[in-house]
Amino acid sequence: MSRLPAITGWLWIKQGFALFRKQPAILTMLLFATLLFSLALSAIPLLGQMITMVLVPSFSVAILQACNLIGQDQPVTPGVLLTGLRQPALRRLCKLGLIYLALSILLGVLLALMVSPEFIKQMSVPLADRANLKISTADMQAVLLTGLLQSLALLALCFAPALTYWQQMSPGKATFYSVFGILGAIRPFMVMLLAWCAMFFGASIAVMLLLGDSQGGRIAVIWLMLQFVLLLQCAIFCSYRQIFGDPSLLPKDAALK
Repeated sequence: MSRLPAITGWLWIKQGFALFRKQPAILTMLLFATLLFSLALSAIPLLGQMITMVLVPSFSVAILQACNLIGQDQPVTPGVLLTGLRQPALRRLCKLGLIYLALSILLGVLLALMVSPEFIKQMSVPLADRANLKISTADMQAVLLTGLLQSLALLALCFAPALTYWQQMSPGKATFYSVFGILGAIRPFMVMLLAWCAMFFGASIAVMLLLGDSQGGRIAVIWLMLQFVLLLQCAIFCSYRQIFGDPSLLPKDAALK
């Protein structure tokens, strides 16, 4: 993995947008389907959220495989949702998901140690009754810090599902190469994320100026956020393709072995 110039991050955004605009409807459908499936699993008492976290790599692989097919100018069908849910790939991806789960638990414990007991009591209040709750500055800072750490952890692992699926790496090896792949291309990634954030906030401000703080405006911003999540996923696929090689050049049954 050779060092890449910082401007490569902007090229990944452009390449990701080019992928997205080829088949935006099917990509949006895939994202909505994975979100609905995740919400349904999370509703299961006790184990739902843990199962959802373990399946995050499988959901990620579905979007990445869709990007791979679009990059080859092939049609994407709803069946791509099952890409990471078929054996033997599912077994490896679930083992990777356990790493995601361990990090999530670790960050949850860290947050519990940083916030006050009053904050924990407030979070046990039903969501509908939280409007009048007052959260201290220190607790809010702890929540924001934990959220930032979680975002960085997910970014550091963003290549791991693809490496596990396409390169058939073990979860530990895929995690190692994902982290160091990001670190080796940290400047392009910073440019990519800054450009993505600037575009998202600029587009959100424009929508709010046009539609105001109405229900339609809020729905439009949520829809816009989902589209930008897809754009980031497409850009991450483009970065993976440049750093680790085009998965379409691998044997077609590579992920099935």
